[in-house]
Amino acid sequence: MATHMVNMDALIPRDDFEAASDEPVTQASILSTTMKITDLGPDSLIYNVLRKPDFQRETANWTPEKVAELVRSFLEGDLIPSVILWRSPVSGNIFVIDGAHRLSALIAWVHDDYGDKYTSIRFFDNNIPDEQKRAATETRRLISESVGSYSELNLALRNSDTASRDRIRLARNLSAFAINLQWVGGGAEKAESSFFRINQQATPIDPTELDMIKSRRKPNALATRAFIRAGTGHKYWSTFSDVIQTEIEGTAKEVYDLIFKPNLDSSVRTADLPVAGRAYSADSVKMVFELVNFVNGLQPEMWRDEPTKKKRRLGGKPPITPLADDLDGTATLKFMRSVRKAASRIAGNEPASLGMHPAVYFYSATGRFQPAAFLSAVTLVQDLVDRRGLPGFTEVRVNFENFLVNYKYFLNQIVRAYGSLQKSTPIISLMYQTILAALHDNCTDEQIIERLKAQSALRSPIKVQSDEDRKSRRNFSAETKNAAALRATIAAAPRCEICGAFLHLRFATVDHKVRKQDGGTGDISNAQLTHPYCNSGYKESKNAAKPK
Repeated sequence: MATHMVNMDALIPRDDFEAASDEPVTQASILSTTMKITDLGPDSLIYNVLRKPDFQRETANWTPEKVAELVRSFLEGDLIPSVILWRSPVSGNIFVIDGAHRLSALIAWVHDDYGDKYTSIRFFDNNIPDEQKRAATETRRLISESVGSYSELNLALRNSDTASRDRIRLARNLSAFAINLQWVGGGAEKAESSFFRINQQATPIDPTELDMIKSRRKPNALATRAFIRAGTGHKYWSTFSDVIQTEIEGTAKEVYDLIFKPNLDSSVRTADLPVAGRAYSADSVKMVFELVNFVNGLQPEMWRDEPTKKKRRLGGKPPITPLADDLDGTATLKFMRSVRKAASRIAGNEPASLGMHPAVYFYSATGRFQPAAFLSAVTLVQDLVDRRGLPGFTEVRVNFENFLVNYKYFLNQIVRAYGSLQKSTPIISLMYQTILAALHDNCTDEQIIERLKAQSALRSPIKVQSDEDRKSRRNFSAETKNAAALRATIAAAPRCEICGAFLHLRFATVDHKVRKQDGGTGDISNAQLTHPYCNSGYKESKNAAKPK
């Protein structure tokens, strides 16, 4: 069973319900009740006016098996729920209110584009993750084995002497069967309310997706959309000036490459792990949205439209200022620059980067990426920066990381007890702060664990494992294999020659042991690998503190 979803998001373009056309449009008196498969070809008049609402969630939630099953069901004449459409009286475009995945699966079959061919390549600016390509290849294989490609069935009736009987039968069905249509009447407001009502009754929209849909013109949602696809896909920022658009897309790609590269498969097979896991995953959008909001100091009350509630703070705190829609892109860019600055502090080669080793900080004991751990690391570094605590952290960093590695399963226990993302982030952050405070007091591992258990939020989930706690199996599970690979990665990792903590070579800098201004040469004997921050901020602060 494939683990990756088929990305068909490029096949039906998005548009604003109320976007106007240059041509005068009249309301149709009769709307068709069916749509033939030939209406979905790239040259079809209907296909070229087909649209999704600009707030529609990504059409990427079906497995290869489900796409192949839908195509097979259609060709066999099985009952497929009607697709619900709305025709804009302003633009004349036809919007899919319900059934985008069903319709996209058939379009993908007709175009032979399951997220990896011409339309998708152009839509994603050729930035297609390996997981997306693999899902497309698997879908194409299943389709070929099950019913054959659209082009094959198209030729079957013309070449009946060489085509199989089953293919000829399916080709005849193809010529006769059609998709049933239902239509929503009224204006754009009625179409939007119908979309939310219908989609919430079927598969409820995830709360984060719903937040982003309803705040789609606000800078936090726009920034998230840009980051998650490296500035490609649907251009939610297309109304901004060309200069703003260029910077949005450039910043998005820079951050994407920093946190999501190299691409990660479902198993750990390399020491070069991305700091933020897989971009092509169910949790990635939620995590990036949380990242944008945290870095920019946003609370849900600021972007959620809740007119019945007064946006005020208790305890004499100032009232919350609602987040306005971004009309020109400047607010979106401001948010994106803040995220870039925060991301570059935990990864990359800039002088302020701590170069955190992904295997140490962001992956659990079972070898799985933990979004909550990533967000907690960002929280930790932001707090250190605010308190000017980076030098103090560097002093104990090696012991801090050694503790995290020795008790990596604490992370699994917290996430299991509290849940992922924002549910566990405050608890993991509390654990980090407690460990650091204990290390500054020269505590042993046993004393650190006692301090952790003294915290009410950590007392229940944290349990030290004994050898008897570890169950043995005859065969290794995928998690065991990942854990073994992660353990080997950490064991083989080099150490920063200034602070002694784990060093990720992708984020390493080459430092002069004896500074150039003190007569140090460029010979290999004077070179050492360090974290960027250790090489710049920390080393300089230590040198400045030395007596003259």
